[in-house]
Amino acid sequence: MDLTWEDLVELPADPPSKRDVCDKCRRPSNVCWCSFLPDEPLNPHCRVILLQHPAEEKRCLRTAPMLSLGLSPGRCLIFKGKKFPQQRHEGLHEILVDPRSVLLYPSRAATTLDSMMQTEKPINLIIIDGTWPQAKTIYNNSPLLHSMTQVKLVMGISSEYVIRSQPTDGCLSTLETAAEALAVVEGSDVFKHALTQPLRALCDYQLCHGAVTHQSKEFRMKNQTYPKLIGKRLSKLLRSTENSQ
Repeated sequence: MDLTWEDLVELPADPPSKRDVCDKCRRPSNVCWCSFLPDEPLNPHCRVILLQHPAEEKRCLRTAPMLSLGLSPGRCLIFKGKKFPQQRHEGLHEILVDPRSVLLYPSRAATTLDSMMQTEKPINLIIIDGTWPQAKTIYNNSPLLHSMTQVKLVMGISSEYVIRSQPTDGCLSTLETAAEALAVVEGSDVFKHALTQPLRALCDYQLCHGAVTHQSKEFRMKNQTYPKLIGKRLSKLLRSTENSQ
């Protein structure tokens, strides 16, 4: 239907009003998960250091803000980039070279966090925040990370982030990785349960409003329900996972 000049005159001049946004999580108020955060931010002895890929900040469904808001100020530090450290990352070099810092990364040299705890308790948990290909790229581009003590979680659990596909069944979100690691280092499951409550609330809300549960790519490939051909990176990752079992 063609619009006349008279029709255009009747259109409102003011722009449409924006949705209310939460001051803390910066999400629309109707999907805010802040009420599920711990009543008081948790204050662990060790710090969580996130090395965040720039693309991660653009995702609307991400878990790093849940971690940052769930911990006391200064207990979660976030550095952004594609390689680390850079000159603009103030204080990060000192953190990475500290012998009490450990990198949570499943390299061949990685030992389990539980076994590492038998000899020394870390004060900095370094986590790469991004997709698996992004994390691998950051690791390869950051030689200093290779010289760090590397640890991995062996929990035998599946991610509760069911509205986002994971590469394999054992992959966890950034929030879940930090929560599981803190539970081990601090010796308390409070960190695991309290920090992941916002994630469970987010998933429940999305599932109630049309989202579907996402099986891992590994699961769908094994059951021949994955709709597209996989790339070389994922194929190599899945083969290495099978060989390690």
